[in-house]
Amino acid sequence: MGSVVVAAVQAGSVLFDTAATLVKAERWIREAAADGARLVVLPEAFLGGYPKGFDFGITVGSRSPEGRELFRRYREAAVELDGPEVARLAEIAAEVGVQLVAGVIERDGGTLYCTAVFIDPGAGLVAHHRKLMPTAAERYLWGQGDGSTMPAVRTDFGVLGAAICWENYMPLFRQTMYAKGVQLWCAPTVDDREQWQATMRHIALEGRCFVISANQYFTRNDAGHTGDETVLINGGSTIISPLGEILAGPLRTGEGVLLAELDLAELDRGYFDFDSVGHYSRPDVFTLTVDESPHRTVVRRS
Repeated sequence: MGSVVVAAVQAGSVLFDTAATLVKAERWIREAAADGARLVVLPEAFLGGYPKGFDFGITVGSRSPEGRELFRRYREAAVELDGPEVARLAEIAAEVGVQLVAGVIERDGGTLYCTAVFIDPGAGLVAHHRKLMPTAAERYLWGQGDGSTMPAVRTDFGVLGAAICWENYMPLFRQTMYAKGVQLWCAPTVDDREQWQATMRHIALEGRCFVISANQYFTRNDAGHTGDETVLINGGSTIISPLGEILAGPLRTGEGVLLAELDLAELDRGYFDFDSVGHYSRPDVFTLTVDESPHRTVVRRS
């Protein structure tokens, strides 16, 4: 089956400045490609930003004018799937010849979504995945995705899928993606806890897939506090084999590109003793029903 070099980019957004963040994205993508990567994964909410530590003026039953203005700025920094920022990512991917999975804050109408975009070097934007369940206070910023954006994207070196941050804790979502045949599990995140490493190794073992987790390394300076290098998100990007072996990382020393050459034959070796949707499943006992239809508020019929 050969091998492929993959990269997890660990970097922080420039909060409220998507143009500057896009410049950073281009620099890291080009560096990864120059080192031989054919798949590059960018962190959760990289374009658009993850506003860690902001409360947007919310208390139970009340919103402040200052919080509304902050949300306006955050919404302004978000991107549209058919907008110039995603188009620029597609141009960069085409120029350097990489598959790209990138975390963005997507603006669609009046709602924001935490989204992963899949960009092919030849075809551009081919799929996107909206985070199904925002975590805790994320719920007052982002809407919920539905089952219509859970893609498994085929490439010439394997099938890509994405689970964003704490979606990785959703067992039914994981089983759905395993059933789609995901071989390279992309995990854009902002979870920098040590416990995250155990989750990534578990998913690699459970799904018998490679896991590429890309985290932000984000400081108060990135959030607009000039000169303050206090770390708010401490990275921890990692790459794991289908047998749970750490191939690279976790990276904790700052921004950077984490690289690993994947022996794709490990996928077949891993299935020898475990396949959660095949010979190690019990469909006579357990079944999972998944609704992959788009859920729209207004449906027009003529």
